[in-house]
Amino acid sequence: MMPLSLANIGEENIIRRIGGSPEVRSHLADMGFVVGGSVTVVTAICGNLIVNVKDSRVAVSNEMASKIMV
Repeated sequence: MMPLSLANIGEENIIRRIGGSPEVRSHLADMGFVVGGSVTVVTAICGNLIVNVKDSRVAVSNEMASKIMV
């Protein structure tokens, strides 16, 4: 298991665990980041990530990406 922030670009990953406070987990779930779901890193810009999750592209900060374990 590793944080999403360390995932390879273009590689599909399965979300294993989501950390952080209940508010952070709820916010990530609202954006489509749920345990068992797939996520693919599209690109990394200045440490922030653009990812495909649930057929949508979403931007997440490096801090948020470090709470998503794949």
